Amino acid sequence: MRDEKKCPVCGARVARPERGRPPVYCSRSCQARAYRRRRQPLPEPGTPPVSRPTDVRARQRLRIAEAVWRIAAGQGLEAASMRRIAAEARVSLRVVQYHFDSKHALLVDALRLLHEENERLARARIPYDMTDPCALLRAVLDEFLPLDAQRAFALRVFTAYYARSLTDPALAAVFLSAEQPFERLVADIIGVAETTGRTAPGIDRAHEADLLVSGAVGLGLDVLHERRSLADVRRVLDYHLARIFPAGAGADAGDGPGAAVGARAGEGCAAVAPGTATRPGTAAPQPTSRPNTGPSSS
Repeated sequence: MRDEKKCPVCGARVARPERGRPPVYCSRSCQARAYRRRRQPLPEPGTPPVSRPTDVRARQRLRIAEAVWRIAAGQGLEAASMRRIAAEARVSLRVVQYHFDSKHALLVDALRLLHEENERLARARIPYDMTDPCALLRAVLDEFLPLDAQRAFALRVFTAYYARSLTDPALAAVFLSAEQPFERLVADIIGVAETTGRTAPGIDRAHEADLLVSGAVGLGLDVLHERRSLADVRRVLDYHLARIFPAGAGADAGDGPGAAVGARAGEGCAAVAPGTATRPGTAAPQPTSRPNTGPSSS
């Protein structure tokens, strides 16, 4: 057996060849690791390791996704080529290709990141106060109205993705959740109010939730197209909310646990001024599901 030595990187045995110069490392991988160490020397013994940000990759992916959102909102997804996205994100094409295997993977992941950003913003904007379910529903439905630049931007991005999802099953799977969390949230809020007698008798909370969600989405797009004003849209939504929460409902809750909130609910579902529905009382524990609404504009 010929003489053997150990690899200075991993410690594995390095066999001497029959002819030629003996290798120093056991593999090209160890050779590359040794090269990187020479370029960036190891710290002295006892020196604590320098911590590197663990979210650098996540921030870079979000930056690229935000570029996709801006292109989708301004020009549609048809204009979102890899080079155009790289230019919009102010990174090289190789950086985009490093984080995303293909353009289709980028579009799908950008939509998924959009939903995550959406949920974060919705949680911050919607205080949870079940003592006034009508005001809470207003705050939830406001997430589909272009009340500010961010939500108008959100609607434009979702509209671009919706058109693409009609012919792209992978996008449709992310865009159209089979669980319908938004409809379930609205139905749950109506259901809680129904248990204390604060809703109109004989309503179907699932059907009412479907109607409110679909109506808010369509009315929000009408505002975006300037077919309706925000005041008109609020009057329509307030009409439907007043039908679900009529004045006087729940006022005779008696002395039970729902008496206090029942007396407050007896005031009905009066209309509020634009911009005030997003602050219905004090914050409380969050509901189990939240709507997926618009992304953040950057």
